[in-house]
Amino acid sequence: MNKKKYHFIAIGGIGMSGLAKYLLENGFEVSGSDIADSKYIEKLRQLGARVFIGHDEKNLPENCVVIASSAVKEDNPELKKAKELGLPVYHRSDLLAEISKSEKCFIGFSGTHGKTTTSGLCSYVLEKGGLEPSFVDGGIVPELNTNAQCKKGAYFVAELDESDGTIVKYSPDIIVVNNLEADHLDFYKEGLKSVVATFHKFISKLKDGAKILLNEDDEGVRQLKKIICGDIYTYAIDADADFVANNIKYGADFTIFDVYYKNQFVSEFKIILKGRHNVYNSLAVIAALYLAGVDVAGLKEYFAAFSGMGRRFQHVGKLENSVKADLYDDYAHHPTEIRATLEAAKAFEGRRVVAVFQPHRYTRLQSLWQDFIAALKADLVVVTDVYAASEEPIEGVSGENFASELGAKYLGGDMKAVAKALLPLLKDGDVVIGLGAGTITNLGKELLTLDKEILKLGN
Repeated sequence: MNKKKYHFIAIGGIGMSGLAKYLLENGFEVSGSDIADSKYIEKLRQLGARVFIGHDEKNLPENCVVIASSAVKEDNPELKKAKELGLPVYHRSDLLAEISKSEKCFIGFSGTHGKTTTSGLCSYVLEKGGLEPSFVDGGIVPELNTNAQCKKGAYFVAELDESDGTIVKYSPDIIVVNNLEADHLDFYKEGLKSVVATFHKFISKLKDGAKILLNEDDEGVRQLKKIICGDIYTYAIDADADFVANNIKYGADFTIFDVYYKNQFVSEFKIILKGRHNVYNSLAVIAALYLAGVDVAGLKEYFAAFSGMGRRFQHVGKLENSVKADLYDDYAHHPTEIRATLEAAKAFEGRRVVAVFQPHRYTRLQSLWQDFIAALKADLVVVTDVYAASEEPIEGVSGENFASELGAKYLGGDMKAVAKALLPLLKDGDVVIGLGAGTITNLGKELLTLDKEILKLGN
């Protein structure tokens, strides 16, 4: 992969756009295509990328390397043409693996949940601390307004996706495994057993001297720990571990805790992220940076300033005219993530929490049906239609049927229809949280549009 020209099929996705941005900042020529324009594509254009809207074989530049993701189908005209011409075609994971082979210290964050937050937090504190990291994260770091950058510092940070098994291609110097659960069951046919087997294969291929940082409190990670070997370190809240968070104090707007390494006090840390899961996320980053030789105590103020990643309990606006309510957007689409988000929402004491859940993929809803039911605990739960994510429907598996069994309110149709039906159900003081990885992210925007229309009608 030593050519200077790269073409991305479906360049607008969060992962693909990050890789394209990294290459552009490193002096490579980049082009790409996608089915629709987006803010990510516009940023790439500003950096010099040539981007086409719509897929066409004519979009392919001569003598280029083609980058595709798992979402690109074999009948894509650009992919078909590239193969006809004998152009090198790589999965996006191949490109990230190649990028990570620099002389920098490669810190990789992995696991079923939390990898976007941990990789983003790590990137943020290194950047704010003046260490000029390079990174490719799975979400936008709000304060940095980017998901990737290429700089001259000693560290490279990345989120390592396990959803399609391509995690085995990476070889970080420090690997963090946040947690392991059954997910992406279209790929991991035997659930957690398959996930653990993939991580076993991944860790067994790490280079000599790689440091493995494991969450000792997580059952799936403990299963992995039993079958791997290497330079292993652990972190925990409840269990004995190398890195421990103690004396945790939860406030309305912040959390404070002490960090110990091998029973020696490191420092007190303050974060403004809500929930116990974010103590784990912060502890994972603190431990990883400590192992990388970074003075974590010197970065304390940046841990305290990090407001979270985009779509992670992200405040997206306030309703002012129809009712007085706060709107949040959260990417949570697995029962564990949903449980953590709704647990964190308990910090809004005295306010009604309205959880609007859009199931993501029929296979996930079918496989984790009872787990979702157990996780969706809020004052009012609303369920929308399933976001298929290219899957075919499964008989009996629907948002309406799920809502009926859960005893929740079902609102069908697109997000505009959901917002229109939801608005009359809201009350002053409500905290509305959209949950899911699909079009639910547009719920806040649609509610705000309706709220403004009410203001216009009032005038």
